[in-house]
Amino acid sequence: MSLDPSATIHPSAVIEPGAVVGPDCRIGPFCVVGPKVVLARGVELKSHVVITGQTEIGEETVVFPFTTLGEIPQDLKFKGEETRLIIGARNRIRENVTMNPGTEGGGGITRVGNDGLFMAGSHVAHDCQLGDHVILVNNAALAGHCVLEDGVIVGGLSGVHQFVRIGRGAMIGAVTMVTADVVPYGLVQGPRGTLDGLNLVGLKRRGAGRADIAALRDLLGALAQGTFRDTARAEAAKGSDNALVKEVLDFILGPSDRSFLTPR
Repeated sequence: MSLDPSATIHPSAVIEPGAVVGPDCRIGPFCVVGPKVVLARGVELKSHVVITGQTEIGEETVVFPFTTLGEIPQDLKFKGEETRLIIGARNRIRENVTMNPGTEGGGGITRVGNDGLFMAGSHVAHDCQLGDHVILVNNAALAGHCVLEDGVIVGGLSGVHQFVRIGRGAMIGAVTMVTADVVPYGLVQGPRGTLDGLNLVGLKRRGAGRADIAALRDLLGALAQGTFRDTARAEAAKGSDNALVKEVLDFILGPSDRSFLTPR
């Protein structure tokens, strides 16, 4: 066990031998920290938090009550292999959130980036790969092997099917089921998610101008007219000089076995 002397640990908390608790950590009442857990500087566990498995939590992340991180995957193929959950810095992980480590068949690591917000009851399943500034709203759930790029927002009570990729800056509306890949900056909503256009609010927050938005709208219009990947290849061959258009085309033409949500 390695407990930095500057850490504050409530007497009722259980820190198992082998755990690493870094400087200025604060561990509240009735928390349990397993023997292979590593907490970086300034991590705060409010109370009744369980962290187990080979789990690493980055600096200044705050974990709220009744959250469980690093418990074994909800995958019947999992046979107890040594896998990991790696959570980045400055995340806010609210009440009753669950995050599982990876599986041998999925690469062995579930990874969460920096500066995310995971609202109450949200779930990150095994082998997911999340970028920075991701937001999962209350009770949003990611199935195994999902990829969420930077700045993705998933609305409350929404679900994302296993192996789905969601591109940077995309927004998923509330109570939506996402079963296919979502292009960067896409806006998806409806009981069975459909691509309804662009996440204009997110684009403007990232400094996209009118010309950028017009170029992306033109691209979505072209994609709606033909076979998605074939049209994307044709558009890529034109050599657009717009960085956002290039990003969307690279995403579409990237490695994936899944179909895409297409514009209506």
